[in-house]
Amino acid sequence: MVRRTPRCESRAMPTVCSAEEAVSLIRPVDMIGFGLGPANPDTFLNALGARDDWQDLQLGGALCLNFYEVFTKPGVTYRCGFFGPAERLLHSMGHKVELVPGGFRQMAPILAKFSPRVMVVQAAPPDEYGNVNLSLHMGATRPELMRAGEDPDRLLIVEVNPNLPRTKSLPPEYDNTISLDLVDVLIETNVTPFALTEPPTDEVDAAIARNALAYMKSGSTLQTGIGAIPNIVATELAKGPLGGFGVHSEMFTNGLMRLHQAGKVTNDAKGVFDGVSVTTFALGTSELYGWLDGNEDVAFLPVETINDPTVIARNANLVSINGALSVDLYGQVVADNIGDRQVSGVGGHEDFVAAAELHLDAHSLICLHSTAVRSGEIVSRIVGLLPEGSVVSTPRHHTGVIVTEFGAAELTGLTVSERAHLLVDVAHPDFRDDLRKVADELGRS
Repeated sequence: MVRRTPRCESRAMPTVCSAEEAVSLIRPVDMIGFGLGPANPDTFLNALGARDDWQDLQLGGALCLNFYEVFTKPGVTYRCGFFGPAERLLHSMGHKVELVPGGFRQMAPILAKFSPRVMVVQAAPPDEYGNVNLSLHMGATRPELMRAGEDPDRLLIVEVNPNLPRTKSLPPEYDNTISLDLVDVLIETNVTPFALTEPPTDEVDAAIARNALAYMKSGSTLQTGIGAIPNIVATELAKGPLGGFGVHSEMFTNGLMRLHQAGKVTNDAKGVFDGVSVTTFALGTSELYGWLDGNEDVAFLPVETINDPTVIARNANLVSINGALSVDLYGQVVADNIGDRQVSGVGGHEDFVAAAELHLDAHSLICLHSTAVRSGEIVSRIVGLLPEGSVVSTPRHHTGVIVTEFGAAELTGLTVSERAHLLVDVAHPDFRDDLRKVADELGRS
């Protein structure tokens, strides 16, 4: 544990205090910045909810892994870069949760633009050298955390938790630690880190995964997102005959851990960051967190490196697996917003899609069920034209392969008409006749 000491000019040690004491340092009119998901300082954010004197408290972050009462208080605005279940619930309840459009890579310059007076993060406790470890999240926040620590007019609050793993990076170029010399306030907590349960799967997910597996070969470099389909793909690869995989993935998951445990990951032929799996955050079960603790086979790097399309594209035989909510016959992908409902955010989706189009040996797979149930009615997720007001996550010229339970449509290099008819072929049979009528007209004028 860190000894309790008042803050001094030497900045040798931070002030150690309770979450409640740290919250007392926040002004009624203030701005707080924090990172995505596993970077959320749970104890601190919970403690913020005990105050009711906020006049204009603005919090900037993404993908909260808990429901925090502070966001329900008058005078509080949550500027969110990526919605999850908590944000969707808060928004549906009428609280001031507002999306800030931007991908994961854009979060760092957005933070720098607003320069929140207070930056907060959770971390593993300091090591023998006096450095806290950012654990499950490198992401986009470390530069702003450092700037806050270096600025005497700003406040850097770090919540340390012995239940968090100490993860690795790739020094000297990359570092996922912060020196205690920069920390103003240290909160010690012992809460259980948020664990993401294994997603349920069904026969449709399994069929989509089988179609996606056709694009895998030994030596492929993998990027997998969240959800049932990437989970099935990774599980099947762990059981199957292929191997020699590399991993370059924004998010590190239980499925990727299982690939490692099965001896299927070697990272010896990627062409960039060979010898190690690279990621920028991890989210999964407690087993995953224990496996990552001190694990030299996985390196956490900043999102501006992991999600840089020019870096991603240097990987050999890249296969990127992401999801979508809807696709039209032009190949425009809607992945984070449907109707007037914000579901998630851009994240790194577009970065990996764009990277995969640069080489013939790379494939970007956009996986989705062919149908959905909306207002009690079965509707096609592949539509003729997107409804007015739709928010496009991926423009048509970046879209590579659309995968449903009925097959895969490879769109790269095809004409508007050719693409449209291939997409009809992977739509649900009940909707193909109407979609084909639209496809027959596309590209004619």
